[in-house]
Amino acid sequence: MIAIIDYDAGNIKSLQFALDKLNVKSVLTKDPQTIKEASSIIVPGVGAFKDAMKSLNELGMVEVIMQVAAAGKPILGICLGMQLFYEKSFEDGEWQGLGLLKGSVNPIPDNVKVPHMGWNTLTKHADSTLFHNIIDDAFVYFVHSYAVGGVYEKETLVASAEYGGTVPAIVQKDNVVGMQFHPEKSGTVGLQLLTNYLEMIS
Repeated sequence: MIAIIDYDAGNIKSLQFALDKLNVKSVLTKDPQTIKEASSIIVPGVGAFKDAMKSLNELGMVEVIMQVAAAGKPILGICLGMQLFYEKSFEDGEWQGLGLLKGSVNPIPDNVKVPHMGWNTLTKHADSTLFHNIIDDAFVYFVHSYAVGGVYEKETLVASAEYGGTVPAIVQKDNVVGMQFHPEKSGTVGLQLLTNYLEMIS
């Protein structure tokens, strides 16, 4: 069973629907024990970094996420969820993140339309089981105004997209995986990416 962390980070019904379509049991939960017992956890999210971290702290989820990650359990962050894995964000100030990955989240350059909303292609940077059965230049769906940039662990980069510069789109460090786009809204490509992630669990 997959535990989707419930911290009031927006509508995640499309994520649950995608997992249902893949015949994967999931539960939306705030219960620490349920999260610890799950085969994997997913941190979804839309909204503001500051508010998300505030909610996670108030719910006692920060400690739970760190424990799960340290135990080697697969953990996936989607969109804002991926950004929360980093050390800090410069969204409307400077805010501390979970620090599972080194680096920061910065505004998308203003030489392009913000937010980055719509379909964009993925460029593969590293061999990973996450990219199994994914064609070159596959399209996925993005909705975000901030992205990982500057100094970060380049060796974690699995795939990127171009939008005002290079946007880390998929990152992986051991059991920690981030997807800046929404796989649950990315059609067959997104379902395949989720399938590939789920294979990490089995």
